[in-house]
This record gives sequence, C-alpha cells and structure tokens, in this order.
Amino acid sequence: MAKKLTGIEARAVELDTIAAVLPIERRDELAELLTDQDIETLRHLVNEGMGDNTLRAITSDLAYLEAWALAATGSPLPWPAPEALLLKFVAHHLWDPQRREDDPDHRMPAYVDHSLRSQGFLRSPGLHAPATVRRRLASWSTLTHWRGLDGAFTSPPLKAAIRLAVRAVPRTRRRKSAKAVTADVLSKLLATCETGSLRDLRDRAILMVAFASGGRRRSEIAGLRVEQLAIEAPIVQKDGPPLPSLAIHLSRTKTTSGEQGETVYLTGRPVEALNAWMAAAKIYKGSVFRGIGRWGTVSKRALDPQSINLIIKQRVEMAGLEPEEFSAHGLRSGYLTEAANRSIPLAEAMEQSRHRSVQQASSYYNNATRRSGRAARML
Repeated sequence: MAKKLTGIEARAVELDTIAAVLPIERRDELAELLTDQDIETLRHLVNEGMGDNTLRAITSDLAYLEAWALAATGSPLPWPAPEALLLKFVAHHLWDPQRREDDPDHRMPAYVDHSLRSQGFLRSPGLHAPATVRRRLASWSTLTHWRGLDGAFTSPPLKAAIRLAVRAVPRTRRRKSAKAVTADVLSKLLATCETGSLRDLRDRAILMVAFASGGRRRSEIAGLRVEQLAIEAPIVQKDGPPLPSLAIHLSRTKTTSGEQGETVYLTGRPVEALNAWMAAAKIYKGSVFRGIGRWGTVSKRALDPQSINLIIKQRVEMAGLEPEEFSAHGLRSGYLTEAANRSIPLAEAMEQSRHRSVQQASSYYNNATRRSGRAARML
C-alpha cells in the first residue's frame, strides 16, 4: 500500500512537476512556506505559458512574503491583505537611518530580521532597496488579483507611505555588476579554463557563449537547451579557413513574447568552445549547461541562474581579480562597453544584445566613449 503523503511532501512533489521551467534550489523550504493554493497558482501559470524569468521572480517574492508574514504576525499571508499589513511591510523594509540612531525600534524588529536571516532570505545588512520593496508589493498585488480578489495596493495611505519612505532613505543607484567584463577581463577569465577538464570546458563555453551572444542574461544561459541551437553555414574569410557559425533561438524573456522568435548568432571560437563542451559531456538534447558532480558525473538537470553567477565570481577570483566587483551581469554590460571600444555602431550591437531600450543600452555604450573622448581630456 502506497504511503500517504503529508501536506508538505505533496507540495514538494507539485513543485517538482514544474521544476523544468522553474528551477528551485530550496524546494523543501518552499514547500513548508507556500500554501496549497500558492502551489496551484504557480502550476496554473506554468501551464498558461508565463515567461520563466517572471515566474521565477514571482515565486521568489511569494516565498519571501510568506516567510515575512509568518515571522512578523505568526500567520500565513491573508488574502486579501488588509491595508494595515501592507503598511507594516513598508515600515519593516523602508526606514530612516538617522531616525534609527535615536530610536532602536525604528526599522524591522530584531526577531523578524533574525528569522528571515536564519532562513537565508536576508543576507545584506542595512537598508532594503526601494525598487525591491516596490517589486515585492507589485508581485503581492498581482497574486491577489489572480485569486480574484481586490487589495489595498493603490490606497492613498500606502502610496504616501512608500513615497515618503523612499524620500527619507535616498540610495545611490548601483549597477548590477560594479565592473564590466570587457575583452581584457574576459581573456583573464578564459586563461583559468585551460586544463581540458570537464569543468574548464563547461566554464569556458559559458563565458564565451554568454559574452559573444550579446551578453546574455544568466537565466538565458542557465536555461539554454540543445533544441535552441541551429548550425549555420560557415562564415567565409579572405585570409583564413571558414569560421563555424551557430544560431541561438532565444526563448521568452522579460523583453520578448513567445511569438517573437528572436535569434542571435555565434561565430568562430565561441562555437568551438560550445561544441567541445557538448562533445566531452555527451550532451545531445536537453539542457546545455549542467552541474558536474564530485566524481566528474554530468547531471541531467540544468544549472540554475545563481550558479552561473557563482561560476563567474569563482573564475574572477582564480584570475586574481576581486569577486565583489564582478557578476554575471558584467558580461552583458561588458559586451556593449567592448562594442563601444571597438567603434561598433550601437544599433548593430543592440541587434546582438537584444536590448529593447536605447537609453539603457547607450548608458554602457556612452560611458565608454565619454571616458576616452575629447570632453574628458580638456586639460
């Protein structure tokens, strides 16, 4: 007779059923935090075809909100949430550091902070980013509407509380990666991947593919599948042998829809690096970039996006650079910075990076041209 699953075990199984599109590292912890209705909502969204990145972000926000509610009130999130609870959330996450010096109770209570840190939901000390607080409230609002309920997310008191709190805690906007991974930095990282081991072959392919394909996001690299790759005709050179060429058909991202079918191209060394990894790891279908076990066994499951970031930081440290100064996003900013350094037109670079916003793309591009331009050399 089959063993009857407990509520938590059943939710863990349900999370497994959507893991192919929603990689989850902390399945068991999420199974304890999320309710049956939470899991059902997420599974419905998977079936409806929501973008992987959006779904992953909403799941992360939902888990955080459930953990915060349990720590702050002793109960799971109520649906819909009363205005008082929303205001409590703002008060716990946005506060005035000057007021805090005189009033120790002016911030998230110590017992709530300790609970969230012990579960790994909080890592950095100090203030919360206003953008993160707004995003989590937006996810909370979206989940409320999906349940067919109305919330107080647009109430004047909540809007005023957020506006005044943000004004009281000004923050300097920081890039996702303090430094860009330009060609000179990339060459140092690639120099750490020369032993021919499986791990070196994989990491070399990750670095080259992520950069050369336009600075792909870490979620796109983690989610890359063999079925997205298509061999193209070699690129003929005047003074050398033909270069191998490959097309990558991008899946849905936060800036595309499933019908757009965008494509980027790889040529030369990145294609060779990718082929070398896939041949050595015997990958013929499914996820391209996978975990490698202690004894050199290649996993059947894809790397998660955070693992991509950790691989970049590990290679940065091996290259003798500061891991705190670089992240996976540095490959994205680095691609556009390098394009500017090589005088590649912004429009051409954006065709490969697939940036939708000229303003965002040009911020990387213009910084490079401004730094080396005449306006910065007046003296």
